[in-house]
Amino acid sequence: MNIKLLKLLNQNAKYSVHDLAVMLDMSDEEVKQEIESMEREGLIRGYKAVIDWEKLDGAYVSALIELKVSPQPDAGFEDIAKRIMKFNEVESVYLMSGAFDLCVIVKGKTFQEVAMFVAKQLATMEYVLSTSTHFVLRRYKEQDIELVDSDVDDRRKISLC
Repeated sequence: MNIKLLKLLNQNAKYSVHDLAVMLDMSDEEVKQEIESMEREGLIRGYKAVIDWEKLDGAYVSALIELKVSPQPDAGFEDIAKRIMKFNEVESVYLMSGAFDLCVIVKGKTFQEVAMFVAKQLATMEYVLSTSTHFVLRRYKEQDIELVDSDVDDRRKISLC
């Protein structure tokens, strides 16, 4: 497994095989074979663009949902996590240590849509003991990509007159 290759792909999945080969001092064929091998083994699960949804009209709302869950005998948290990840609204599911058990990242068109998903779908699931919803107000960095233009100050001026 070539960690340097993985880091470069993580940095920019659009690098060409040739560009990667030059950066890694390998042949194009060696890079191609490494990538194909890592894809077959499931190490590379996919390629995805990081999108700054705030720049679009009708942008999506995201929320981080903390779930306290009662683990199931012989299954722990696996079964409930697998059920949660099947919802279209769910972007990510993580097993966590600390005050809550699962962290679920949810996307919807409005705050109300996300809130209703949590209230009607997540909170009512068997073995879910409690939820705590935290709405994302602004993304600054996602998957190692900075989303904020450093020279733009979009804070609103407040007039006290």
